[in-house]
Amino acid sequence: MAVKYVDLVEVDLGKLGTAVSDWKNAVHKLKTAAENARKGMQAKSDKARWAGVNATVTRGFVSSTTKEIADLHTEANSIYQVLDDAHTELAALQKQLRTADAEVRKWGISVQDYGDGTVHCVYPHIRGDTDARTKEENEARDELEGRINRILSHASEIDTSVSRALRKSHGGDAHNAGHSAYESLDDAQVERAAELAKRGTKMTDKQLTELNSLLKWNARDADFSTGFYRSLGGPEKTLEFYGRMSLDGTEGDDKERLALTRQLQRNMGTALASATDPDNKAHLPASWGAEFRKLGTQQVELFPGAPTNPYGHQVLGGLLRYGNYDARFINPIAEHVVQLHHKDPDFFMRNKPNTGGADLDWGFNPSGKAGAGYDPLTSVLEGLGHSPEAAKKFFSDDMTPTVYNEDDTVKKGATLDYTYYDELTDKDFKWAPDSLVHPGSDEVAHAWDGGPDALGHALEAATLGYAYDDPTPTPSRGATSAAIMEKVVQTYGDPENVKDPMADSLGRMGAGYIDDLNWGLNESRTDSIFAPKDLDGHAQFGSSNTIKFLSSIGQHPDAYSDISIAQQIYGTSGLGAQVDGGRINEPRATEVVRTGAEIQGILDQSRADQVRAEGLAKDEAYNKSLGEKTEWIQFGAGVGIAAGAAFLPPVAAVGVAGTLIPVFMDAGQGALEQQIGSVIDGSAETRQQDSAGDIQSQRNEIYRAGKFAAGSPVENFMSQYGISHDNDRLGQDLEEALNSGYTKGTNGEDQLGVLPTP
Repeated sequence: MAVKYVDLVEVDLGKLGTAVSDWKNAVHKLKTAAENARKGMQAKSDKARWAGVNATVTRGFVSSTTKEIADLHTEANSIYQVLDDAHTELAALQKQLRTADAEVRKWGISVQDYGDGTVHCVYPHIRGDTDARTKEENEARDELEGRINRILSHASEIDTSVSRALRKSHGGDAHNAGHSAYESLDDAQVERAAELAKRGTKMTDKQLTELNSLLKWNARDADFSTGFYRSLGGPEKTLEFYGRMSLDGTEGDDKERLALTRQLQRNMGTALASATDPDNKAHLPASWGAEFRKLGTQQVELFPGAPTNPYGHQVLGGLLRYGNYDARFINPIAEHVVQLHHKDPDFFMRNKPNTGGADLDWGFNPSGKAGAGYDPLTSVLEGLGHSPEAAKKFFSDDMTPTVYNEDDTVKKGATLDYTYYDELTDKDFKWAPDSLVHPGSDEVAHAWDGGPDALGHALEAATLGYAYDDPTPTPSRGATSAAIMEKVVQTYGDPENVKDPMADSLGRMGAGYIDDLNWGLNESRTDSIFAPKDLDGHAQFGSSNTIKFLSSIGQHPDAYSDISIAQQIYGTSGLGAQVDGGRINEPRATEVVRTGAEIQGILDQSRADQVRAEGLAKDEAYNKSLGEKTEWIQFGAGVGIAAGAAFLPPVAAVGVAGTLIPVFMDAGQGALEQQIGSVIDGSAETRQQDSAGDIQSQRNEIYRAGKFAAGSPVENFMSQYGISHDNDRLGQDLEEALNSGYTKGTNGEDQLGVLPTP
């Protein structure tokens, strides 16, 4: 039965806690009774010299009684363990729900309970009110509705699992104790998940929904995830199960089944990451990773008599796309795949099914994101994109490769003549067309997009220290991250290396290192105002590499808008940090303005040159990207400042994850949040909703709007501290710094940047 909103908010879990305590006492007493029975009457019965009827009846009665007492202890312990875990988990969920309930009341929202474990949040109508709500109010309502439904879904899964476990523990026979025994609620949930998984493709949608619920809420629990994968029967059986479910769920036009299969892919991937992490108390043995690699180039029979069978790496890749994997598990697999690709780029793509020209197929990647899943290289890169520590090690110069034969046996003493970073970022690298679209299809041009897109995601994780789609990231840059970012800036300063699908990733990486890009324009000097107090986690780009990188990625709409907005935020914090007790450090303030304007000038010159090279074709894309991201910050859940970074929360309509942008550590947090909001709001004019009719007019508009954006932090700062443009020397200095910095940026890009790509 589904758990209702009011029930979970108001239920007195103290009574369940009392029941747990009572069952714990019962377990202790029954354990004593069972030991006494075993050591007492059973031991005496075994030693006695029975004769006649006593030899059979009495001896048997003593044995059965001893066993029944032991069974009662087992049953009581099972009930206690299940109830104890349930109480702990439900108490935590109740606390979360009560927090949400307080927010509901603060916003004046009404929660309508459907009675099926879901709710609908609405603002009640007030007589005479227009019912018009701000975007902030609507987003708060939607976020609370989603959060409450997730909590109720989890609570319902626990309730269902507990009820099932208690029934199986008791067995339904009042005169016969000792049935299913569990040492935890996890044990009961693993048992049920295994029962469902054994049905395979014969699972109904309702059963697959139940399996997904069990996996979703327990995937990160190592006890559960390890038990679940053991229940599948080993690596090969795991591949067989997932491969069959994946193909079954993507066949035909059953949208409900496809949605359930996509959930299964995500849930099983997350669970596999948990189960293969050696640092978890419960985990699968290392032999699982070795066996997966061995199966990588072996065909796995999914359906008897099928004309083709996939290689193990092709099937496993679907699971690797989700979950934060330990480097000791995923990196050897990634190494094997990259080495296979280096030797024969078409090895896996020759083993894809002939669909007779079907335009749509998601293979072993039901998500449909970044390829169909027949190329495991794309899959492992997606996996690294969710596994920051593994990605850092994989792309690090300190990585010592293990060289594998095709069958995964190690080539002892062998070395590679390339690094994985250099191999994958080479502009001539041959990406696989991971798609089944036929020639002439509108989608054929995008068949090669998956690989570069996934590489961008993996580099994001490696350089920023968090998964590329993490909605709530935390700052995690270190020496290894910064070293990889230095290589990224140098590599992608060449526009021929920048594939369109990864440009958005490069923009987010640039935004995440906007502090070091400012420092780079100062030649990364130690006496620069942008020089960090601690070099750990900071990249030293130098001026030339910085200009080329900004010039190169400025040719792409998403990257341009990411860097432009990041610079406005960083510049705002930089100016705020120059005020101490009301006194402004004027030389440092002017340098903040000058350098920030230079970055915007480089971006604008790059964009203007691109317009000249290709016409107005992409101008609408630039305007759309700037507009979305400005709204994202203007109307998002707010900008949070902590640990030297501005956190920009994700907004579903924009489809981006949470983003961290470095800020000056000395800037006041509370005031800075307000200032950033004012700056972004003030620079909204930079969104040119209508492109100019001719190229020169649009180039003029690019410069005008870009300079306006660069000046927005300055205008906000001067307004805040009452600085006049005409009557204050500082105002004139700041205006001169803005003009000279912007001109230096446009000229520098023209002279030292890169040529546009037509």
